[in-house]
Amino acid sequence: MDVASDFYWKSPPTGKVLDYNFDITKGKIFVEFMKGAKTNVCYNVVDRNVLEKNLGDKTAYFWEGNSPSDSSVISYAELLKQVCKLANVLKTLGVKKGDRVAIYLPMIPELVYSMLACARIGAVHSIVFAGFSSDSLCERILDSHCDVLITADGVFRGEKLINLKLIADEAVQKCKEKTHTVKNCIVVKHLSGRLNNQNKAKLQTAWNPDTDRWLDELMAEADEECEPEWLDSEDPLFILYTSGSTGKPKGVLHTVAGYLLYTALTFKYVFDYHEDDVYWSTADIGWITGHSYITYGPLANGATSVMFEGIPTYPHVGRFWEIIEKYKVNQFYTAPTAIRLLMKYGNDVIQKYDLNSLKILGTVGEPINAEAWLWYYNVIGNQRCPIVDTFWQTETGGHVITPLPAATPLKPGSATFPFFGVVPAVLNEHGEELEGEAEGYLVFKQPWPSIMRTLYGNHERFENTYFRKFPGYYVAGDGCRRDKDGYIWITGRIDDMLNVSGHLLSTAEVESALAEHPAVVEAAVVSRPHTVKGECLYCFVILKDGKKFTELVADELKKQVREKIGPIATPDFIQNAPGLPKTRSGKIMRRVLRQIARNEKDLGDISTLADPSIVEVLFSQRCEAAA
Repeated sequence: MDVASDFYWKSPPTGKVLDYNFDITKGKIFVEFMKGAKTNVCYNVVDRNVLEKNLGDKTAYFWEGNSPSDSSVISYAELLKQVCKLANVLKTLGVKKGDRVAIYLPMIPELVYSMLACARIGAVHSIVFAGFSSDSLCERILDSHCDVLITADGVFRGEKLINLKLIADEAVQKCKEKTHTVKNCIVVKHLSGRLNNQNKAKLQTAWNPDTDRWLDELMAEADEECEPEWLDSEDPLFILYTSGSTGKPKGVLHTVAGYLLYTALTFKYVFDYHEDDVYWSTADIGWITGHSYITYGPLANGATSVMFEGIPTYPHVGRFWEIIEKYKVNQFYTAPTAIRLLMKYGNDVIQKYDLNSLKILGTVGEPINAEAWLWYYNVIGNQRCPIVDTFWQTETGGHVITPLPAATPLKPGSATFPFFGVVPAVLNEHGEELEGEAEGYLVFKQPWPSIMRTLYGNHERFENTYFRKFPGYYVAGDGCRRDKDGYIWITGRIDDMLNVSGHLLSTAEVESALAEHPAVVEAAVVSRPHTVKGECLYCFVILKDGKKFTELVADELKKQVREKIGPIATPDFIQNAPGLPKTRSGKIMRRVLRQIARNEKDLGDISTLADPSIVEVLFSQRCEAAA
């Protein structure tokens, strides 16, 4: 409760600080934190900084556009003004407490204004990553019954121009065909007026005067003051969809007070944030990392953040390092996928930039292999910046297993220890807790404030997905290993565990061994049925530029895995891959790789793939022996 005293509460809790049930055999699963307390997240992360802390003139965001010549600075006072105006726009369109608002925007300031405007009036935002297809957007609008959609005319990702309004229109039309009407579509004029004639033509889209509204026109008439809606601590704050094993996305629901407190606390301690620091997470706000550690966590601490619209390789491969130098970034938070991508271009690129401002490096999204960790530590951090390798999920709301800078001795590739108040356990297949050194299922014995409360509109799926397998525990869906020093190593999703001749192997372990070979940039491992072993290993490897895949390389890779893990882990098949099927957030779609390994052509929904064409290439180049 000490943390709670840092925030403004309209009224205190009426019941227990924390009440919960994790045991499905004893009744409904629930978590309640500070029940009965009244507050408003937007007030706490914006108004409080301006009115109580006098930070109105402080920079909330350095916005860096796709093109290096495109940038702006947003102060806390400006943020408050824009959020209040947008909140009033939503109110004039009839949006009220509890209504869901879909947001389909790129990484522009209006994305933050939109989510905070929703939080201010008690509406529930549902942000859909602006790289998703119209089908994915439609599915999410339908699931959460959104009447209002906020989008933009278009966006550049690198050199590619994307007509967002056209995709939004297609989604709205698909919703209509499924008997749901989006009543208002608010459009941000992001590129209009800034394009040459050829690109202007690409942005031409239909305009429906009954539903379509330009945001700038609505904002021009909106009042700059908007009283916040005071909400119960357990009222919903947002819905964010994450992929489910069945293919249908799950609408993870987070609530007001617990999420606010936990993102504020984790941001402060995990990134060792001090008031004059400049922090940058390269994530997209369309994912949980952007919600928790670009918007809510940093703003709750009155922080200054960089918000980046572009990609790491445009207009050149030094863009990340250029931005760090430009804004003198102190904390840098990115994904192992990005680190591995940039490693490929060698160290000479990095020597051109001054990275001395860096104090903390962070990784998120997947376990980081030791080679990438060491490169990040040695080359980017110059051996002086601790790496916080954070394990958490859309469902957890914030970091649950993470080092604390300068306090935790680091081991490359380990997420280390639980954050304050988080109690993990390692279970075997029978649900028995394992002590000491152990490998098994990662579970949690009690809630922390920001754990998800339900799956929107489907509490039964919530209970079955996370609590049925081991009653009394939240099941993360990941395997883990605890070493003799108590450090936790995430070994990959449970469905990425391989059972070879009765031995449980993790894909991450094998991938890490393959990636240590000097010719390999990235590796992915899946299982394939085997008549003797039950399952065998089928590996995909991407080689560094200029390296050739030969029988000798394949033999070296098998030998390396044998030496690192043991003979049981020797791969049966190694396929040279030009690329891997990844979602737009950079996650490898292992389900698709499994089907390629097994030559199963019925792939189901692959609309979330960044580049679907890679699938056909991988099928055509399958290992002959596996045919």
